[in-house]
Amino acid sequence: MKIIVDNKIPYIKEAIEKIADEVVYAPGKDFTPALVKDADALIIRTRTHCNRKLLEGSKVKFIATATIGFDHIDTAYCREAGIRWTNAPGCNSASVAQYIQSSLILLQKTRGIELNKMTIGIVGVGNVGSKVAAVAQKLGMRVMLNDLPREEKEGSNGFTSLATIARECDVITFHVPLYKEGKYKTFHLADEHFFRSLKKAPIIMNTSRGEVIETEALSQALKNGFITDAVIDVWEHEPGIDLDLLDKVFIGTPHIAGYSADGKANATRMSLDALCKHFGIKAEYTINPPAPANQIIEAPTYEEAVLRIYNPERDGQALKAHPELFEQLRGDYPLRREENAYQIALE
Repeated sequence: MKIIVDNKIPYIKEAIEKIADEVVYAPGKDFTPALVKDADALIIRTRTHCNRKLLEGSKVKFIATATIGFDHIDTAYCREAGIRWTNAPGCNSASVAQYIQSSLILLQKTRGIELNKMTIGIVGVGNVGSKVAAVAQKLGMRVMLNDLPREEKEGSNGFTSLATIARECDVITFHVPLYKEGKYKTFHLADEHFFRSLKKAPIIMNTSRGEVIETEALSQALKNGFITDAVIDVWEHEPGIDLDLLDKVFIGTPHIAGYSADGKANATRMSLDALCKHFGIKAEYTINPPAPANQIIEAPTYEEAVLRIYNPERDGQALKAHPELFEQLRGDYPLRREENAYQIALE
């Protein structure tokens, strides 16, 4: 069996070389028809677009993307060509929740806001949004949930409309998949009309997909005071992001909210498990991220401990200093562990 693997997928080498006869590692953006032509399977990230142009005429029968999102896979073509694909839902949900938690605490610390007096609207309440809700509740925030597919399936109890969130929330955070059309379209969900409908000049956060928010509308909303601040991890036209918007946001990071080592290990494990299941392979492997250098965090408060474990301001400063290195900052992202890798000792 021959497998082509994105060379930025971590913790995979030792395990996959127990599974496949031949493994080829390549940058995600460099997957070509010639490269994949005689491969049996691909393990990819979002930078590889799996469509007819890449796959037609190849031997590929299975694709695993080590990501939650799968809009980079042409699912209709894969179905037509008999190619099975899988993603890794929920793999980095705790990592994104960590990013949101730290960003909220940083906003409280530097902007003087009181989180326990604020209402947060969570748009999209799947694996990620549910964990963000738990984080917000722990911080004492009032939580409002919006998720049209879940509301339709489960009933309206516990959910609210986007219009109500626009009217009542001090913070609005997006955790939806990208749907460019259809009943649950999320492309440019936050557009000029949405920003003009806001009543409380909220803080906007986006860690879902860049195209969920219309760039120019967000930039104008910041300029006109329709919103107070923005925390943006995902951008339209990555890696060629809007530098004017980057300059305006409170925190702007290079699509790394889900990049904890724990989340990456989960994604790698899920991809390998799916690969083995598809091809009927029995293999034993372990996927564990390295331990942090210092596992004991001493801090005067829990909130300060959270920031000592992970402060997104560092990633924001790195991107603002060198936006041209967007891809490199993602590809060479340093080790980041989640809270459960540490012991917190309050001083």
